[in-house]
Amino acid sequence: MKNAPQCIQSSAQNLVCGEWVDSPQTFTVLNKFTNQALATVSAATREQVRQAVGMLQEAAVQGPPPPAERASVLRSAAALLRERRAAFLDVLVAEAGFTLVDAESEVDRAAITLNLCAEEATRLVGEVVPFAASPGAHNRIGFTQRFPIGVVCAITPFNSPLNTVLHKVGPAFAAGNAVALKPSSLTPLTATLLGHLLLDAGMPSNFLAILHGDGNTLGQWLLEEEAIGFYTFTGSTRVGRAIQQRAGLRRTQMELGSIASTIVCASADQAKAADRVANAAFRKAGQVCTSVQRLYVHASIVEEFLPRLIEAAGKLKAGDPTDPRTRVGPLISEKAAMQAEEWIADAVSKGAKLLCGGQRTGSVVAPAILTDVPPAAKLWTQEAFAPVLALQPFETLEAAIAGANASPYGLSAGIFSSNIHECMHAAKHLRFGTVQINESSSARSDVMPFGGVKDSGFGKEGPWHAMREMTEERLLIFNP
Repeated sequence: MKNAPQCIQSSAQNLVCGEWVDSPQTFTVLNKFTNQALATVSAATREQVRQAVGMLQEAAVQGPPPPAERASVLRSAAALLRERRAAFLDVLVAEAGFTLVDAESEVDRAAITLNLCAEEATRLVGEVVPFAASPGAHNRIGFTQRFPIGVVCAITPFNSPLNTVLHKVGPAFAAGNAVALKPSSLTPLTATLLGHLLLDAGMPSNFLAILHGDGNTLGQWLLEEEAIGFYTFTGSTRVGRAIQQRAGLRRTQMELGSIASTIVCASADQAKAADRVANAAFRKAGQVCTSVQRLYVHASIVEEFLPRLIEAAGKLKAGDPTDPRTRVGPLISEKAAMQAEEWIADAVSKGAKLLCGGQRTGSVVAPAILTDVPPAAKLWTQEAFAPVLALQPFETLEAAIAGANASPYGLSAGIFSSNIHECMHAAKHLRFGTVQINESSSARSDVMPFGGVKDSGFGKEGPWHAMREMTEERLLIFNP
């Protein structure tokens, strides 16, 4: 802990009933590059969970601040985030292993997300119902309004401990809900820092609880709280299924697993495609649900394209995330890095060719590109969540689309082509929540709807869309 920046607290507490409180049980957060202890965090008790949710329920019943006030809080939070930028950068680099470039992007995007939520807070409206379409009902006037569900539980991942948190907390509060936040136990310091910021920005203390702890234990306690009306979760498909089963008739939004694919056609701008694919595959050490894992390249350009891709990957220095030159930092743990190393070795033993990278030093894995990965290899059939890219040539676009679709997941895909017919064909037939044209699978603007199909989950993030997920629609009819 002595090597941590001064702005990083040596301990973190839970936010319960408007106060930061300790608990008897604690756990340690590690620096993801050095693997040394960074901070000690209090794990929420069962009673603290009960108290927190009870407070949130009472606040929801009493009602939220007016929309304009909620918008003002969110705008103030965005301004404070810019003022406290350095502190957030330090924490993101230390506890998440982000490079400085990735940390800066995370903070910048988080400020955008807050401002988008502020904008939507004051224009959450319903629709007019055209009763004139029904014979004899033309004199009726009807419209819908949206009301907060009440208490929203946000369960968030380690790979985006600031912006993904705000994609859940921001829309929930903007829509008038009280929020129980359970951040990843691997990256709780960012959420704690954010909690202080939100309270300083004016968020009512009875509208926010932050509860730290293990997902299996704390997550189960949160699912037992019937006062929670909505669960928004980003994480594995396995955990998502468990949450969905336990939630019952309560509403959920699930952003789950993924094996993202990108297709490079013969007509593509190869230089553009190589640079964007390399960045998308290896940024955040490949720990992004939309990271390019399967890359389909037309057979006629493979020999020309591969050197471009390898060169682009070679420019991405792997190592110490505090070094401004580093572009690929550590994975979330040495165990995760060892798994990536094992999966690469497994693929090679089955006939794959490792063209570059793959070497592991502690928690850091150099960006790896492989070809001839057999269909049965884990690297092809399971989400790697590591800086690993598997390339497969294709002869026809239909074959590439079929290969990309041959996965239980369907979050995001990309295609590079200068042929409009190829682009439209891919858009129609790729079964993914997002299809990027002349972009990799891993490109996101915070205003856009974001979510998947199949085992990648359901529901949408993006402030406008998430707020409609987190509200109830009520129909009002004035009869003559």
